[in-house]
Amino acid sequence: MAFTQAKGRILTDEVLDEELRDCFQELSNVAVGRAADLLARLLNNFVIMPIPVVNLLERSELSMALSSVQDAQSVSAVCQGFTGSKIAGEALLIFNDASFTDMAELTHFKGEITEQIELELLMDIANILIGACLKGLAEQIDVSFSQGQPYLLGQHINIDELLNKNGASWKRLLTIELPYRLEGRAVNCDLLLLFTEDSLNVLRDKVSYLLE
Repeated sequence: MAFTQAKGRILTDEVLDEELRDCFQELSNVAVGRAADLLARLLNNFVIMPIPVVNLLERSELSMALSSVQDAQSVSAVCQGFTGSKIAGEALLIFNDASFTDMAELTHFKGEITEQIELELLMDIANILIGACLKGLAEQIDVSFSQGQPYLLGQHINIDELLNKNGASWKRLLTIELPYRLEGRAVNCDLLLLFTEDSLNVLRDKVSYLLE
């Protein structure tokens, strides 16, 4: 998986042990399933969901977390912040630009696929996936997330440019990578849920009942 290179570095004084990682992974698996079901119904297409990948990364290591789109020549992305119960983070939905032709077809769009149409498609999918995933996680750990206004992080740029455009100052993040693919289609995207390091203790407390 994409995180292999990072595992040797992250186990420092803030340890994300295997038990806790497995717990976050199981919670994420439930949330990603709900989101995938909504997307599959909307597009009438089977959604392939690999197991969510959870880890603790330096911000500089985020590019290696993008397993679905890391080889793409150009990508487009939407970012949305969220907060609640002393937990803060942001969600990034990153699309391989090769996905837009199939996305337009699946949503029955007729006409020229302009950058504005691509943005509308990106925002529509972001609203579904980010909203459903955050709601699925929030219900399981008994919190309520307030979501900020989603905004375009970049269109038709490479991964490094994209991450440089994200000006958040957080240095270390709990990352949950949720890659989505559509069966029989050239649609690949990565949803990254990024939680600040300051949120870790709260998250540990919230999932402690699952570790008992």
